[in-house]
Amino acid sequence: MRIALLAPLPPEQTGIADYAVLLRSALQSTGLEVLTPLVGCGNDPERAIVMVDQFDWTGIDLVHAELGGGRLAEFHALRTLRARFPNLPLTATVHDPERLVWRRAALPWPLSLANALGSPWTQMATVLADPLCLYEERELANSLDALITLTATGRDCLARRMRLKESKVHVIQHGNQNIAFKPLPPMEPLRLLYFGFIYRGKGIEDLIDAFAMVIGRVPAMGSRLRLTLAGGSAPEMAFEPGESYLDQLRKRIVEKGLAAQIDWRLDIPAAEIAEEIQAHHVMVLPYRESKKLALLGAQRGTSGALSWAAACGRGVITSDARAFAEEVSTGNGTIFPEGDVRALADRLHELLEQPERCQRWAERATEIARERLWPTTAARFKALFTGLSGGKNHVA
Repeated sequence: MRIALLAPLPPEQTGIADYAVLLRSALQSTGLEVLTPLVGCGNDPERAIVMVDQFDWTGIDLVHAELGGGRLAEFHALRTLRARFPNLPLTATVHDPERLVWRRAALPWPLSLANALGSPWTQMATVLADPLCLYEERELANSLDALITLTATGRDCLARRMRLKESKVHVIQHGNQNIAFKPLPPMEPLRLLYFGFIYRGKGIEDLIDAFAMVIGRVPAMGSRLRLTLAGGSAPEMAFEPGESYLDQLRKRIVEKGLAAQIDWRLDIPAAEIAEEIQAHHVMVLPYRESKKLALLGAQRGTSGALSWAAACGRGVITSDARAFAEEVSTGNGTIFPEGDVRALADRLHELLEQPERCQRWAERATEIARERLWPTTAARFKALFTGLSGGKNHVA
């Protein structure tokens, strides 16, 4: 069976690219042939359409895309394929439900005139153009043969907003790599880890402030608690004109008097990620919802960092943003209301008072890791693809 995968791939520094390369490898291990027609197009919708037209689709049994992360190339490639091959099975994993892409590649006239005016006019024009974007998303979603989400929360939101039959949306959780379990390190100091790309919207400021609040309540806690901020610092994500976001975080840490308690591990080599996570007791993901995106809908995706935590046998303290509450609902962590620094500080303080929770969360995370190994995940994808393709040649 020959599958065409439409997705960003490394060296692009996005969570979806990391997911796609693992999915490709897992599918290939099941005996599927996986081709990647859009390699090199970046996030250029026009280039993606050209590459679709230039690719030889003869013998392709099914096309699967990864949608999300503000990318438009895969969305427009799918639209082009559906118009060209009405009977070719098309599927997509939707990483940011309840929407597919959230914005159009270009504003329609006369709203496009706002591009010359800059902020906030461009944002206002985007909101005004949203009904057209939503129409196009629904049109494509209903033309696909199947859509996949990583959580049941995402499935329900996607089906409702895209007006889909529930039978068309399938839940296949994020696959986990097979990583040997390592026991928790000694309980003092308690080691917390933020892991993920370093950019706004991840609530890192809230974590720093909550950390400071805990130590402020009981100064002696300073010797019992450490925090590591680890992850990708791609310039296009972490920096902006003027002072960089990383510099702002470093300044905040110094102002809070936490320089001695907080460590940095930026741009960790892939081979060292598991070791870094397992050197800590708990991962903390204090994400916040985007206020701008809230005007267009509710984002109910999940996070690759949560998958890493489970794979490494570590619990998680996370905000209730996105679909995170579902991801820690079976005993592998706890949640707090997004943006509530005091509530996050309470969770950290509780963990210091009851460190045995770390062990319970780690044991449940290890069980989840076994349940979601990539070979199991790939088998579920293969079964879905085989059922949709039926072994027929759909390209005329």
